[in-house]
Amino acid sequence: MRAMRAEGFSGYEDLKLVDIPKPAVSDGRVLVRITAAGVTPLEHTILSGGYPRAKAPLVLGGEGAGVVEEGGGTAFPVGSRVMFTGPYGVSENGAYSEWLAVRNENLCLIPDNIEDVSAAGVPVAYLTAQMTLSFAGFVKGKTVLLPAIGGSVGNAVTQIAKAQGAKHAISTTTNHAKAQQARSLGFNEVIDLSVEKLSDGVRRITAGDVTDLIWKRASMKSFSLFSQPAEVWSTAWSVIFHLLQSSVVKPIVAKTFPLPEAANALRYLVESRPFGRVVLTI
Repeated sequence: MRAMRAEGFSGYEDLKLVDIPKPAVSDGRVLVRITAAGVTPLEHTILSGGYPRAKAPLVLGGEGAGVVEEGGGTAFPVGSRVMFTGPYGVSENGAYSEWLAVRNENLCLIPDNIEDVSAAGVPVAYLTAQMTLSFAGFVKGKTVLLPAIGGSVGNAVTQIAKAQGAKHAISTTTNHAKAQQARSLGFNEVIDLSVEKLSDGVRRITAGDVTDLIWKRASMKSFSLFSQPAEVWSTAWSVIFHLLQSSVVKPIVAKTFPLPEAANALRYLVESRPFGRVVLTI
């Protein structure tokens, strides 16, 4: 099968199109024919030698979408369209390939109204968004402030908070063009930090309610998606599936590239900083 594999970790030139054996199905794994793979900054970090846990040669790609070919049982019948994320492309070969043997617990069905290209960029960003909102105690009527609109997690958190009844889902950007694009896409509470201070923007949107982080005893917490227990994943997948199915949340894809152009896709993601996801089509 074709795959884009990092033969080393010294830059884009180490990412090569290779022909490697198709993975075999084993217990707890589902053979998925990959149709699209999400491109993320982590792949750039790995390819640049900045992730010591990764060992070359390594097929990159931590998330994607495809069609079940074998091993899915009743939960994921043959022919089902699925999306997934996991340790792929980090501790084992990943989604920049034509087939991948994916663990059952990492899979979720794709709603009929969502195309594979859109679904490929859903898992990491939207799981992170849903889980962190839940851990933060988000409920309907709360105000949420999210930096970096245009980025995958920033977009996902804003969309999910708004879809679940946030009083305000405030986003920020330092890029004036992104602020304008965000508003054109329906993000109507954007603070453009190139023309307005954060505090002024929050006051404008909330009619004067700037949170006092001291007396509220606010705290900052770290988050690791892949350290979360199975039941947290299951709950988050369920919420995301229904939000996608009802079309209240719509993934944003900035640009697609064919598999052999994976290096160009990574370069575009890192250097052009597009609004929305970059996806490989396979």
